[in-house]
Amino acid sequence: FNDTLAIRHALRPLQEVGLDYIRLGQPLNTLSGGESQRLKLASHLSVSQGGRHLFIFDEPTTGLHFEDIHTLMRALQRLLEQGHSLLVIEHNMEVIKSADYLIDLGPEGGEAGGSVVTCGTPEEVSQCAASYTGQFLRHYLSQAATDVYQLAYPQAPALPVATNNHAIAISGARHHNLKNIEVHIPRDQLVVITGEAGV
Repeated sequence: FNDTLAIRHALRPLQEVGLDYIRLGQPLNTLSGGESQRLKLASHLSVSQGGRHLFIFDEPTTGLHFEDIHTLMRALQRLLEQGHSLLVIEHNMEVIKSADYLIDLGPEGGEAGGSVVTCGTPEEVSQCAASYTGQFLRHYLSQAATDVYQLAYPQAPALPVATNNHAIAISGARHHNLKNIEVHIPRDQLVVITGEAGV
């Protein structure tokens, strides 16, 4: 489609989220959960929708190669630049260490989980001895990375997050294993929720 600008423009978002291998006309029921989420992300990147939105992604890196995760991170950065807020449930350390703000659930999985262990920047969470995520983060943050995705804005608020219009407040959440949690989610940032699986 090199000679058809409109088609190239329509397909570019698929490249930007790492879905350039998908066949035109491929049935949606053949896509994985992660591919389906990235397809929705591509549709939002392709149109100017006006206003600011909260995007929630559940493990969008599932099944992705390391290089594809970098592509996904660039697409998430574009949403942030458009003024949107991102909430990502994720266990991939590349995404976790790139977050503006982390909410770590646990302390274990299943029945022994469901509580907020700690919140803060990746550096702050890495200092929490009770956080398994923090233990892994210490290792990742101590490595000299040559390609680090820094999505945080310099003016990003530090803990505690004010409970006003600049935060999304969740109070008394008790669904599945969540145990009456209280958390404030900053807007206009990449917020990652992590912790033991099954919390």
